[in-house]
Amino acid sequence: MKIKVKDMDYEDVLKLPAETHKKPLKSKKLLRLLMKAFSYSDLKATHFSYQNIGMDQLKKNEPCLVLMNHSSFIDLKIAATLLYPRSFHIVCTSDGFVGKNRLMRAAGCIPAKKFVTDAVLVRDMLYAVKKLKSSVLIYPEASYSFDGTATPLPESLGKCLKLLDVPVIMIRTYGAFARDPLYNNLKVRKVKVSADIEYLLSPEKIKETSVAELNRILKQNFSFDNFRWQQENKICISEDFRADYLNRVLYKCPNCQTEGKMSGKGTEIGCSACGKKYELTEYGFIRAQSGTTEFDHIPDWYQWERKCVRDELLSGTYLLDIPVDICMMVNTKSIYRVGTGRLRHSTEGFHLTGCNDRLNYVQKPAASYSLYSDYYWYEIGDVICIGGTDILYYCFPKIEEDIVAKTRLAAEELYKMTRKNTKAISLPSCTQNTFA
Repeated sequence: MKIKVKDMDYEDVLKLPAETHKKPLKSKKLLRLLMKAFSYSDLKATHFSYQNIGMDQLKKNEPCLVLMNHSSFIDLKIAATLLYPRSFHIVCTSDGFVGKNRLMRAAGCIPAKKFVTDAVLVRDMLYAVKKLKSSVLIYPEASYSFDGTATPLPESLGKCLKLLDVPVIMIRTYGAFARDPLYNNLKVRKVKVSADIEYLLSPEKIKETSVAELNRILKQNFSFDNFRWQQENKICISEDFRADYLNRVLYKCPNCQTEGKMSGKGTEIGCSACGKKYELTEYGFIRAQSGTTEFDHIPDWYQWERKCVRDELLSGTYLLDIPVDICMMVNTKSIYRVGTGRLRHSTEGFHLTGCNDRLNYVQKPAASYSLYSDYYWYEIGDVICIGGTDILYYCFPKIEEDIVAKTRLAAEELYKMTRKNTKAISLPSCTQNTFA
């Protein structure tokens, strides 16, 4: 999938009219039928199956909030199939509206800025369930998983459940990540996909449950490990490209501690600094070709990288300072390519400069609980996105090192540290590497 991109001067982009907010439209039944029909071939190819859990509690035309884990693009096709013919709205990233605003609105989509506090979005969701009597589907993780485990949920989700005052449905997918992990550059594997659709919470249960307890329940239900699922269910992924670009996730060598020198190709990932190589087996394990296997489980390797990033933040040595190509989003007519600049990320947050010194944007660590970052974004390249409700800045690194995953980890850990406003226990020291 691609996106409309237009070259334009930075100052001219700032002069463009902002997007006018419009209330959600109730989707037409014909469009819902077309979405289901469009999904059929992909789901058939994956031998898709599903299980209903307590869904008889939901009335036929009763609006509900549908929460779904986010693994790959097939998620939408699963939802379109399981929810049909129910009228529902899809909360999706605002850049998904670029070049196709009218179509997306007609399909009932509601635009949202990822990881940005957006009161307008909440009002749109309320309008959908209360006025239009439609359900709302959201992916509360807001972004695809990098390592196959759950990404952070917004702390406001429990409050949102109380505000909407409708039943909460949960759709959990199995195999969607294994079939099409984000790091693999849209290369699809032959994996069966299934799902559970469960009646999770009634309005009565939501009313009598505290916000903190609701958040705990949601976190528990969004706790998963796709690689562990593959291993325990003995799912064989024999494609010879299964480790292609795995370095985007496993960017730091556990043997020599070097960052940015890992390379995933075929069924192997290796470090060009020390020469150590690992195999990603058909059943999702990591195996060193010689010597010790430091981590045989990809999420464990990724969590070690997180600990190393946090250690750098606590010691004050963390720094990202790289040249980037810059695109902007100010409306849904196009993504605007405005030139080059420099993106800096430190304990002070993000600082983006560029466009012949005319662009100077600062984003503090407490602004967002995570980071909108992506691999091969709309087939353009790996991206880091920052910004607010009015303007989004899409930064494409102009270096060969893999920094997208580390930057997301750093943003998440900085947010935690800022919110707690206390020093966490220091973690075991990791050799620090600064990209400059």
